[in-house]
Amino acid sequence: MTGPSDRNLVGIIGAGRLGQAMARTARRARRDVVIANSRGPESLTSVVSDLGEGVSAVTADEAAAAGIVVIAVPWDRVPEAVQGFEWNGQIVIDATNDWAADDLQGRTSSELVADLVPGAPVVKAGNTLGADVLGSDPQEAGGRRVIFVSGDDADAKSAVASLFEDAGFAAIDLGSLATGGAMQQIHHPLAGVNLIQL
Repeated sequence: MTGPSDRNLVGIIGAGRLGQAMARTARRARRDVVIANSRGPESLTSVVSDLGEGVSAVTADEAAAAGIVVIAVPWDRVPEAVQGFEWNGQIVIDATNDWAADDLQGRTSSELVADLVPGAPVVKAGNTLGADVLGSDPQEAGGRRVIFVSGDDADAKSAVASLFEDAGFAAIDLGSLATGGAMQQIHHPLAGVNLIQL
């Protein structure tokens, strides 16, 4: 199996609209994709067929072992979706949103996700755009769609920014999970903002 050091392999946990949008983004960036859900690889035959070449259905364990792992499940299912894996240097992209805007006790949702994946640097990205927009061609109106990245590990942020840049986006670094992550959360300034950099 490919180890966490291989950042050309993107594992996606969650195969709904968001997971499929992230798979399309990764394929635009010429990355191989493995995608998993809670029901097992055999339930993803039609999804993988729709996503096309370079995408394989795997178990959640296999998806979590990729060099870059995307969490693309509903917010209330995040703890269950990431538990039981060995987090050992994989970069985790938190593309989730806490739609209920629960009391996070002064922390961002991505800081809470980071607590759930010890040993894996977390980058907040891909959550400010709707799945349909995120999965569509980011080259628009003569420019590139903006994607925001936030995180506490500079190397991880650079790797995630490169993934999105290779897919055609313009990546903007907002800083830490606490500062930038807050701006990206639901009911905060950048949620739902679709910008084109000319």
